[in-house]
Amino acid sequence: MSKKVFTAADIEALLKSGKSAADIPADAVLTPSARDALAGTGSRIARTATPTPVAEPILPDYEYHWTPGSDPKTPAQIEAFFHSPAITRLKERMVEIGQRMWNREYTDGNGGNLTIRVGDNLVLCTPTLVSKGFMTVEQMCLVDMEGVQLAGKYKRTSECMTHLAIMKRQPKAKACCHAHPPHGTAFAVAGVQPPTCMIPEAEVFLGQIGMSKYQTPGTPANAKAVGEAAVDHMAVLMVNHGVITWGKDIEDAYWKMENVESYCKTIWVASQLNGGKLLTITGGQAKELIDLRKTLGMDDKRAGFKECQLCDNDGFSPGTVCHIPEQQTSSNSASPDPEAEKLVQAITEQIMASMK
Repeated sequence: MSKKVFTAADIEALLKSGKSAADIPADAVLTPSARDALAGTGSRIARTATPTPVAEPILPDYEYHWTPGSDPKTPAQIEAFFHSPAITRLKERMVEIGQRMWNREYTDGNGGNLTIRVGDNLVLCTPTLVSKGFMTVEQMCLVDMEGVQLAGKYKRTSECMTHLAIMKRQPKAKACCHAHPPHGTAFAVAGVQPPTCMIPEAEVFLGQIGMSKYQTPGTPANAKAVGEAAVDHMAVLMVNHGVITWGKDIEDAYWKMENVESYCKTIWVASQLNGGKLLTITGGQAKELIDLRKTLGMDDKRAGFKECQLCDNDGFSPGTVCHIPEQQTSSNSASPDPEAEKLVQAITEQIMASMK
């Protein structure tokens, strides 16, 4: 169907009939003389502008995506890959996150380390014996999934083996962050697993915090223990050692370190209040949060638990609480010393006599 064309004569006829520019179809074609005729009357056609398509809002994504089977093979290919713009940006992010860890006092000395998986058999990692607060891009290392160093002039951290053990067992672990945040590490030293169902954000972004028993850091035994615990937990307290977290990218893994430290600090402070009584959400409410974790792409081993099992914190015992010990007011208190009572009575009588 062709569009109607309006001339100056058509406009004059339209206006004489009592109609206005608003009665002209939106898709009508106006000749130059018709537009002049409308302009002379002070009228104009209100046309609906074609809406500009709005781009779909996006979420930040720091995950490194590689094509399976595309790992560089030769020394020259590995060097070119290691110094490529994409990998250099990842190394810059590791340096920045190391500074954030150090500034928040999550590490001391040369403690802590970071890794990012960048291929089927390739992992970026931080160097050994370098403070996380003062690393440089040039100090980053590249290793294979067995820990063999492939690139980088600085020696890789020995604890990368623990990170690799997690990545081997949990395919979703594309990056790991290890540190010694004071409150999270305090729970690890005390051998106390943080309770669940206390704070919704922790339930969603962390899930249940796991624990692995102590093994010497950097050894195969430690890698095995932590790797097994990390299969079902995105954050693991390493008894007498520290905390390790994993995520889909290094930013995600580091955020979980912040989540762990904040959660452990809050639980510790709360355990000193109200006689150590901590409130929890219900099992039904916890299930809603676990379902929310699923929508964010995070698995949770508790998904199949019954509601009555979700908030079971029987194993958690709050720390020291400041209150008057019951034994001081109980009937079991030590009996008064008769000789002391006589002495007090004699002194009292002497004082009263002198006053008279």
